[in-house]
Amino acid sequence: MQRLGKNHGGYHGERIDIHQVTRAATCAAQRHGWQVAALPFEAGRELLTFRRDAAGARRNVYLSTGIHGDEPAGPLAISRLLEENLWPAEANLFVCPCLNPTGFTHNRRENQHGKDLNRDYKHFETAETRAHVAWLAQQPPFDLVFCLHEDWEANGFYVYELNPDGRPSLAPCMIKAVAQRCPIDLAEVIEGRPALGGIIHPSHDPDSRPQWPEAFWLLQHKTRLSYTLEAPSDFPLATRVNALMAAVNAALVPE
Repeated sequence: MQRLGKNHGGYHGERIDIHQVTRAATCAAQRHGWQVAALPFEAGRELLTFRRDAAGARRNVYLSTGIHGDEPAGPLAISRLLEENLWPAEANLFVCPCLNPTGFTHNRRENQHGKDLNRDYKHFETAETRAHVAWLAQQPPFDLVFCLHEDWEANGFYVYELNPDGRPSLAPCMIKAVAQRCPIDLAEVIEGRPALGGIIHPSHDPDSRPQWPEAFWLLQHKTRLSYTLEAPSDFPLATRVNALMAAVNAALVPE
């Protein structure tokens, strides 16, 4: 499978109607018995949150996406995962299906004010991150976190793993599952960081990050095991959606 060659200086691939996608996700969540709540953040705008509590749950799993408005595969993947409803029965689930709705309106990474939300989880300059973190503070600790992203420059799929306690890694099973559907980025350096087999292990040191992404705030406050999934945006949208779904499903129900 070859790159499409559309992305020069930014993302120039398929776009989505984010309101249509989040409506479909909401309908699927409600149909399957999830709790749906809206978080006001600015001028009548809202962030959606979904929660499913399982009887006898043994773990809490959090998923988020749509923090960059030029990464459409994540919201579509979450919507399809909700529609398919193949979640593990023993997990409480917490989902944020789109953290940057105004960014999707403009098809750009940042929100409507030009702020990259995924660099604002230390100083909280944006209304979106403040509303999101206030909601997160009310939730229990998470045993496992997924942040679904895309990379318009990537040659293939890759994963960031934050796992400071050295727990058994879920990254290899995700890479194996995705490889059947999408190329893996096998470069030795990805985004300036050493990588092996499509897996990157960033620093856990909070002082190493002057600007925190969502995953790093979660690591400091809510979880000890986090995966940021990066689909390659210069491949067909369906391929990227399938890659993200395959990774999540493989990690939640590992071999």
